[in-house]
Amino acid sequence: MAVLNHRKVAVIGCGFVGAASAFAIMESGLFSEMVLIDVSKDKAEGEALDISHGLPFAKPMKIYAGDYKDISDAYVIIVTAGAGQKPGETRLDLVKKNVGIFKSIIPQIADVNKDAIMLIVANPVDILTYAAQKLSGYPENRVFGSGTTLDTARFKYLLGEHLGVDSRSVHAFIIGEHGDSEIAAWSSANVSGIPINDFCEMRGHFDHETSMKKIADNVKNSAYEIIEKKGATYYGIAMSVRRICEAIVRDEKTILPISSIQHDNHGISDVALSMPAIVGKDGVECTVPISLSDQEIADLKLSADTLRGVIDDVL
Repeated sequence: MAVLNHRKVAVIGCGFVGAASAFAIMESGLFSEMVLIDVSKDKAEGEALDISHGLPFAKPMKIYAGDYKDISDAYVIIVTAGAGQKPGETRLDLVKKNVGIFKSIIPQIADVNKDAIMLIVANPVDILTYAAQKLSGYPENRVFGSGTTLDTARFKYLLGEHLGVDSRSVHAFIIGEHGDSEIAAWSSANVSGIPINDFCEMRGHFDHETSMKKIADNVKNSAYEIIEKKGATYYGIAMSVRRICEAIVRDEKTILPISSIQHDNHGISDVALSMPAIVGKDGVECTVPISLSDQEIADLKLSADTLRGVIDDVL
C-alpha cells in the first residue's frame, strides 16, 4: 500500500457542490491539506484562492488547485464532478451524461492512488457509486456514496420541526435510492428511544397517516423545490460531506445511511443503495440491520429494481 497523508483530502469537481463541500471541510479543521481539481483549472484556482482567504479565521491548511498527480497521497477523495440537475430533471435523467464523465475521471484517480477512500457525491449517486467501484477496482468498503445522508438529515429536521424537538434527538432513516423511489423507514423511527407514533401523540398529533405522507413527500421533493427556487442545492450536501469525512478521519464508527454495494440485504444484491452502515477509518465496515415492515422491504426491493434497470442500461 502507498503511504497516504491522512490529513489530505481531494475534491474533484468545483461546481456548487464541490465548492461548498470544500468550504465546509476547510471550516471543519479535519485536514491540513486540500487539493481542488476541476475541468476548468481557473475555476479550481479561483475557489482555492477564495476559500484560502478565510484561513486567518480558521485552522492552518494548505489549499490549492492541482491535477490528478497531486492526489497520489490523498486519504479521502471526494468526487462531485458531473452535470448538475436542472429544473424539471430527475436525478436519473442525469445518468448517461455523468456515467460518461466518470468513465474519464475514475480511471485517472485509480492510476495514481489505489488506497484512498473514494466518496461519491455526484448524482445519481447510487448509479455513480456502483460505476466508480467497477471502474476503479477499489475494494467495495472504500468506495461509497453520500447516499441518503442528506435526505435523512432533511427527514430529521422536518420531524424535529413537526414535533417541536431538537432534530438531533430524532433517530430515523431514509433508505434506498437517493431519489424518487427512496423510502422513509417509519418502522424504526423514534425520538430518543420513544416510538415515533407515541411521541407524536405525546405532542398532540394523532393523524399519523396524513402527517407521515406529508413529511415523507416533503423530504423527497426538497431538492426539486430548492432547485426551482435557487437553481441548485449545495449547503445541505456540503454539511453531509463534512459529516462523513469526520466519521472517516476520526474513525468514529458512526452509523450513517451511505450508498454502498449490497450483498443479500433483504434479498438485494449487486446494486448500490443506501442503508445505515458503520463508517470509520477504512470506509464502510458493514451495513446495520434496522427493523422494517413488510411494505418497507417490498418498497426497498422496488427501489433496488429501479436502480438495477438503470445500471443494466448504462454499464
